[in-house]
Amino acid sequence: MFCQRELCEEITESGGDYLFIVKANQPELKSAVEADFQPGFPPASENQRRASLSEAHATSKGHGRVVRRHLQASTRLAGHLDWPGLAQVCHLERTTRCKGRITVEIQYAISSLPPGKADAAFLLGCWRSHWSIENRLHWVRDVSFGEDKCQVKKGHGPHNLAVFRNAAINLLRLSGCQEIAVALRDFCYRPRKLLQFLGIMKN
Repeated sequence: MFCQRELCEEITESGGDYLFIVKANQPELKSAVEADFQPGFPPASENQRRASLSEAHATSKGHGRVVRRHLQASTRLAGHLDWPGLAQVCHLERTTRCKGRITVEIQYAISSLPPGKADAAFLLGCWRSHWSIENRLHWVRDVSFGEDKCQVKKGHGPHNLAVFRNAAINLLRLSGCQEIAVALRDFCYRPRKLLQFLGIMKN
């Protein structure tokens, strides 16, 4: 959604930098970035190829899963791809092992950050920070609050409901709640506890 020329241009012109995941809604850009990481492309010596690449690895464990990430950042398309502020393109391979099952996911990204400001390790850290936001807010809104399934589509309704969802999540986080779904189920079964939590009813 954010990987748009106008937004990238606005960010760089205001002195900022971007790191955006490239998806199918930008087919030409995605194809160009994918091709950059194919073996033997572009035609170059191994030394030239390595000089344009930086790599980083990270492993995380939790909830019965082991996730290994390998990010490659390339400068080969900088100056050759018609995209505002482009300095590096990225290839991320995420390998997840859970209950004996292994899944591999490949994603691509573009960034205006040059290698001098952001090597592969820095970009990988930024990418993972994005997922912490996704997991703590957007995933909760979608899964626990059923935002995507909500039938309210007109007028100010969608925006107003989003405000209420965010307020509820913030209240729960501020109270020290770690598992939003568990808290919501608890409040459903014990409405008196919910009223006490909101300060409407005394303990």
